[in-house]
Amino acid sequence: MLSTILLRFAVILLFHGFCSSEEGPNYSFMHQATSAPRTSHYDYIIIGGGTAGCPLAATLSQNATVLLLERGGSPYGNPNITHLSAFGRALSDLSHSSPSQRFISEDGVINARARVLGGGSCINAGFYTRASADYVRSAGWDARVVNESYRWVEEVVAFQPPMKQWQSAVRDGLLEVGVEPDNGFTYDHLVGTKVGGTIFDGEGRRHTAADLLQYANPEGLTVMLHASVHKILFRTKGRKRPLAHGVVFRDASGHKHTAYLKRGAKNEIIVSAGALGSPQLLMLSGLGPADHLKAHNISVVLDRPLVGQGMSDNPMNAIFVPSPRPVEVSLIQVVGITTFGSYIEAASGENFAGGTTQRDFGMFSPKIGQLSTVPPKQRTAEALAQAIKSMEALEPAAFRGGFILEKITGPISTGHLALRNRNPNDNPSVTFNYFSHPQDLRRCVRGLQLIENVVESRAFSPFRYDYLSLRALLNMTAAAPVNLLPRHANVSMSLEQFCRDTVMTIWHYHGGCQVGRVVDSDYRVLGVNALRVVDGSTFRYSPGTNPQATVMMLGRYIGVKILEERIESLRRN
Repeated sequence: MLSTILLRFAVILLFHGFCSSEEGPNYSFMHQATSAPRTSHYDYIIIGGGTAGCPLAATLSQNATVLLLERGGSPYGNPNITHLSAFGRALSDLSHSSPSQRFISEDGVINARARVLGGGSCINAGFYTRASADYVRSAGWDARVVNESYRWVEEVVAFQPPMKQWQSAVRDGLLEVGVEPDNGFTYDHLVGTKVGGTIFDGEGRRHTAADLLQYANPEGLTVMLHASVHKILFRTKGRKRPLAHGVVFRDASGHKHTAYLKRGAKNEIIVSAGALGSPQLLMLSGLGPADHLKAHNISVVLDRPLVGQGMSDNPMNAIFVPSPRPVEVSLIQVVGITTFGSYIEAASGENFAGGTTQRDFGMFSPKIGQLSTVPPKQRTAEALAQAIKSMEALEPAAFRGGFILEKITGPISTGHLALRNRNPNDNPSVTFNYFSHPQDLRRCVRGLQLIENVVESRAFSPFRYDYLSLRALLNMTAAAPVNLLPRHANVSMSLEQFCRDTVMTIWHYHGGCQVGRVVDSDYRVLGVNALRVVDGSTFRYSPGTNPQATVMMLGRYIGVKILEERIESLRRN
């Protein structure tokens, strides 16, 4: 019986073109773009092998030929990606080969975008939680297929985290101050307090969207790494609507390749390049605000003024709470989902990721660009360098404790994205306009007030110093050696000012190709044939407390819907 099971498992692995090793799967369909032919033809071309692109490609490969183009490399064999103990190292790597590409918004907040197969799931803090049922309904998604798609993702990448003392105290503190009910461990988005999932398994290994490619049919999928797409090609002559029919990409050596769609009414190009990359590529290809495109000498295929609009980033603000006793190292595990639009989460311990090879403040470290209490416009390279130097001089006791953070839902505040040049490898200009809407600011203030209650709760008392009030903690956070002194002294006198001065990213930015504005409810680009956008750029609001689960689900969901259409079309013909 056991031999039969093992044989079946081996057959499954062979079918999926997948061999297990300590360095991850050895996909037979994954290649460097330097090996790509000068010209090729596929049923589907997917631009971006990220959190949405990987599940989408795996799904479509079951009944079609698919080319997946990823501008970065493989996540496998890179310990800065695969091990929880190395969290933050990829974000602090500023080299051209880094899986993370740093950018600074026009607001002055330092941020990052992924540049690796698997996308943001390779560099994030790993929290896994679904969108709410209300979000699914408002998006117009089929709830049955959504739930099936979530489960398809979770079979491979989602796990229950270990709950230790500090995270348990945060959870119990949230319940004590009224963030109820206790929803236990669940992937679902429910008002109250819960333990969510993680993409780190019990041994601290990260599982990413790239792992979902093990579902792929290796005969139907080709993945090209270090393939930078420069332009989508359109046919316009004699047509009422432009028809997407190919893409131009360059490999790591700079050589040009062109991939075309095969003949077929259902064949498509799908852009899954992320909230910065997707609107950027549409503009570079001639879809966007006509005047802006002309200013960059880009031929206008279709005037689409809403491409790049509606950019949002959920602001994060955090308070450091020093502990009189040792705390475990932990990333996000517990979340308090309030009724007023603020989510409370927490991370603890030196490096917030385990190990002792580096000393910093994990997802709040200036090493990865988090410089909360320098006002955004003053977050310069010099300020970062000074903050890192100050942090590295700290005694070990300074790292004992944790941050309790709040992130607002939505947000309502929005900005825009614009091209800086015509190089797809360069970051575009992006403005998020944090807290420009007063409701966002009110939610931040209420979230901080709730954190104060948690810190002062009986459940959390073993992990705080009695003599430190919230006002003292706010000023301590604002003046902590991990940062520089803020512009405004004694920020605790105004929580509104604390929100503005200490705003950071939690990397949940979205928008730029939103449903109803740039794409329709099936994610087809309005006014264009054979072109879709499927990723976080289509969101008006960030789903759930953390979006990665829903972005992976969306890739699978749209893939299923496209295949259903394709099969029905073939049946009719």
